[in-house]
Amino acid sequence: MVVFPPCKINLGLSVLSKRPDGYHNLETCFYPVPWTDVLEIIPADSFEFSSTGNVIPGTPEENLCVKAYQVLKKDFELEPVKIHLHKIIPSGAGLGGGSSDAAHTLRLLNEKFAIGLSQQKLMEYAAQLGSDCAYFIQDKAMLGTGRGEILSETSLSLKGKFLVLVKPDIHVSTADAFSGIRPATPHRAISEIIQYPRQQWKGVLKNDFEDTVFNKHPAIKRIKEKLYELGAVYAAMSGTGSAVAGIFDGEIDVSRHFLDATTWSGSLE
Repeated sequence: MVVFPPCKINLGLSVLSKRPDGYHNLETCFYPVPWTDVLEIIPADSFEFSSTGNVIPGTPEENLCVKAYQVLKKDFELEPVKIHLHKIIPSGAGLGGGSSDAAHTLRLLNEKFAIGLSQQKLMEYAAQLGSDCAYFIQDKAMLGTGRGEILSETSLSLKGKFLVLVKPDIHVSTADAFSGIRPATPHRAISEIIQYPRQQWKGVLKNDFEDTVFNKHPAIKRIKEKLYELGAVYAAMSGTGSAVAGIFDGEIDVSRHFLDATTWSGSLE
């Protein structure tokens, strides 16, 4: 069985408050992007995990696909499988590729072994693996609160808009991104702002991590500025970085402007 886990972008990201458990309360809008990894799960005599494509940080035991199998195996009698992940989505980009791989491992195992878990139950398992894993149990735009695992419906649609993602060869650690954050309640909630006309998002729909990351990595800030110069209706860093997303009204080729970066572009659904 083969699936194609997509990535996401964050449309706005507000850090509201520090939680007693050490995490932060957030507000964001997740939007799915059809830039995908490739995940295959087949029967095996003993459990095995392998990967190709982009190098994945950490040991195989630390991979979220492996952890997804283990979290289900605690509660259900799963037969051994071989999981193979072909990694295409860049790591450390703020695109949630690893979280998507984990969520789709849960989805695939649920189907393969006819476990019968509801979408809500799958989301609960996914939330154990990472703050944004639960989002990838569904395939549509969602508002995220709490750590990002509390999801609610939104009517937002960017269907037909052209998206450009630019991922420079820069690693932004989550710890560094949070180091300059001062949690605060914004004047307007992201759930309100995303209902504005797209042309009004610039300067209003903000990612709170940009100030810290841009100060440390000015090259990422320049990517955002360049996307606006090229005609983006809206541009922002996704998650804690380092990928920057630009939304355009029509198709555009920007690859020659970002020769030292990994780029992806395509129409949104």
